[in-house]
Amino acid sequence: MLVAERHQKIVEIVNEKLSVRVSELSQIFGVTEETIRRDLEKLEKENLLQRSHGGAVSVKKEETEIPYLEREITNATEKRKIAVEAVRLIFPGDQIVLDASTTAWYMAKELPDMPLSVITNSIKVALELSKKEQIKVISTGGMLLPESLSYVGPLAERSLQMYHVNKAFISCKGVHLNAGLSDANEWQALLKKQMMQISDETILMVDSTKFGTRTFVQVAGLDEVDQVITDSNISHDYVEEFKEKNIKLTLVE
Repeated sequence: MLVAERHQKIVEIVNEKLSVRVSELSQIFGVTEETIRRDLEKLEKENLLQRSHGGAVSVKKEETEIPYLEREITNATEKRKIAVEAVRLIFPGDQIVLDASTTAWYMAKELPDMPLSVITNSIKVALELSKKEQIKVISTGGMLLPESLSYVGPLAERSLQMYHVNKAFISCKGVHLNAGLSDANEWQALLKKQMMQISDETILMVDSTKFGTRTFVQVAGLDEVDQVITDSNISHDYVEEFKEKNIKLTLVE
């Protein structure tokens, strides 16, 4: 295969899968990882992809990040009810972390003005909480993703490492019996994983449409979650799985 041909195929693979690792490309094309790294460096200079964490991600932003306004109206009723239920788990004096999901934003709107410390990578969550005088808000900073109005990247990840919280409230794009939690965006997946690592307890907030879905980047295994809040349309298989793993399940109508 000619070099130009390989480059074209690499771009096609990255755009199709949204994210791919150097080792995977090395196996596909039968060349060394060093060769693939040089390929990715050249393709990045041509703005055909973006290198990231031992691989590459697509520069087709519309495929990796759903615009916030669109996410706000997708399953909005279920998300609001899940958020209301999640707020019941928060008490004065808690230290929590909220991701950049729409459900976390609904939580921020529902949270009463009480003494809390909240870390978030979401601009919208931070702005919503800024209206409440007793809540201390800490933003991760980092690289801005305009579509989700959130901060990600190494700076955001390092800032989270400085803290310890009681509870992490996160959402994701997919929940799978075997693959666990996953997200379509590598940056978001890495940050959610870090949020879980700094927390005593992880509460997963997802509507039932996310179950049975497996997106490209794994966030964590199901056994790393302590509680799940979802709507009552969840499959019986997942109800049984959560029972077996001693994961508390709360269903909203």
